[in-house]
Amino acid sequence: GAAYSHAENNIRMLVDLCGLPFLPTPMAKGVVPDNHPNCVAAARSMALQHADVIILLGARLNWILHFGLPPRFRQDVKVIQIDICAEELGNNVRPAAVLLGDINAVTKQLLEEFSKRPLKYPSNSEWWKRLREKIMNNEDRSKGLALQKSLPMNYYTVFHHIRELIPKDCILVSEGANTMDIGRTMLPNYYPRQRLDAGTFGTMGVGLGFAIAAAMVAKDRTPEKQVICIEGDSAFGFSGMEVETICRHNLPILIIVVNNNGIYTGLDADTWKEMLKFGDPATCVPPVSLLPNSHYERIMSAFGGKGYCVKTPEELQNALKASLTDKQTPSLINVIIDPQSERKKQEFHWLTRSNL
Repeated sequence: GAAYSHAENNIRMLVDLCGLPFLPTPMAKGVVPDNHPNCVAAARSMALQHADVIILLGARLNWILHFGLPPRFRQDVKVIQIDICAEELGNNVRPAAVLLGDINAVTKQLLEEFSKRPLKYPSNSEWWKRLREKIMNNEDRSKGLALQKSLPMNYYTVFHHIRELIPKDCILVSEGANTMDIGRTMLPNYYPRQRLDAGTFGTMGVGLGFAIAAAMVAKDRTPEKQVICIEGDSAFGFSGMEVETICRHNLPILIIVVNNNGIYTGLDADTWKEMLKFGDPATCVPPVSLLPNSHYERIMSAFGGKGYCVKTPEELQNALKASLTDKQTPSLINVIIDPQSERKKQEFHWLTRSNL
């Protein structure tokens, strides 16, 4: 991929030179900074659905990109695929053109050609106008959700405050259902190879292991760099006892558990109690629901780290500031949010649905 081949400088120059919109896949966030004016991540669905030509720089047309198929893509979309693996060329969609090679080498060759024969997509085109309008509309909707004052907090409010306080150069680890999906749009990356999430396989339980590995490497190479691991409560449950490993090695990782009492949505404490009146929770309670308001922060405290349970924006801000200031001690912030908080309404489901 682009990040692995260290192609960020060439790709940045290519984007600037050609004036084309770009969309990062999750693990490529930061190859070109998310705040670059040509980034159309905030208009992802529209960009994919209406583009007539798509250049894949190491990205694969798997489930993350909906296999490149309608209705998420145009029936007649032309794909230009650049990849180092010959067996990946033409998977799911037959490309109009292919370039087999290392992304860094190929983009360098493209830049050499464009220096002889310049190509600049006009910034005042109708396509750019539509994309910018969609970006503004989506950002306004997210901002409206982020600035809501009601309690319990929603996902967007939580990520808004996290984004305001965490360092721009931190190593960001993320996993979960809504937590990871919303985090991909709400938490920008500015540098390459600074983000780890469930990736292509969508596997839950990898986050704390990723954070430990990142912190061990940072400890030797870049001790000033902070590792921040943002987990959904269900995802945290898969490997939460790795907190002991973190404390045993005294790795100053900050874990943030976004706790909505379940997978995608959960139940509040009162609803949980009412459901238990009908009998055994194994038959009465939805299987995606977890125990309400579980105190995950106490796991961190039990092993010698610092744990915080927060329910308001002010409490979240204070816990973040305290955790980010203390660069010697592992911390866990358990953020209690509205169990019914969800992503803003999507034009398409995140996953392409099976016909079965």
